[in-house]
Amino acid sequence: MPTRKRPKSYHHGDLREALVVAAIALLEEKGLASFTLRECARRAGVSHAAPAHHFATAADLLAEIAARGFERFVAALGEAADAENATPVTRLAAMGQAYVAFALANPAIYGLMFRGSAGSLQSPHLKSASTAAWQQLCDAVAAALGPRRQDEVVAKAAAVWALVHGTATLMLDCKLPPVMNSPAQIPSSISGLLRSS
Repeated sequence: MPTRKRPKSYHHGDLREALVVAAIALLEEKGLASFTLRECARRAGVSHAAPAHHFATAADLLAEIAARGFERFVAALGEAADAENATPVTRLAAMGQAYVAFALANPAIYGLMFRGSAGSLQSPHLKSASTAAWQQLCDAVAAALGPRRQDEVVAKAAAVWALVHGTATLMLDCKLPPVMNSPAQIPSSISGLLRSS
């Protein structure tokens, strides 16, 4: 009696990581509008059903990418501040410049983190990573301001965030006049914000 061929099984060493890598590449190449779990699976070299073992939906995979983006973001801002090794205001200004630089270097990830449908993405990993980014900013602003009430720190942190986020977004959208199309104005703008009442 002839033996039936067994279906060839495919083993992927780290499917979760392969899917994340494929998804980031797809997001950077085609944007969010063309993002599908099926295409991520194809790029990772697995069946279209395989991602379900790690990510039930495309939103789950996107949430993981956004969370990792926030972790890279926090690291980049921390490195920029540490490179200054100066006053708290100078460190905060360096973080502001690093914020804009991160956005310009990683527009697809930045967009996923802060713009468009990012508000609909949810996961414990994403929540903790985005909270860490906000706390990093609040801590840096508190150090730059000196002793203040918590509500004052939060208000100034929100103003600093609006400044750097607005600058980054306008630069990505090519909406700033050429003379302002640089993160070089960030330090003086942040200093002005901190001095204002």
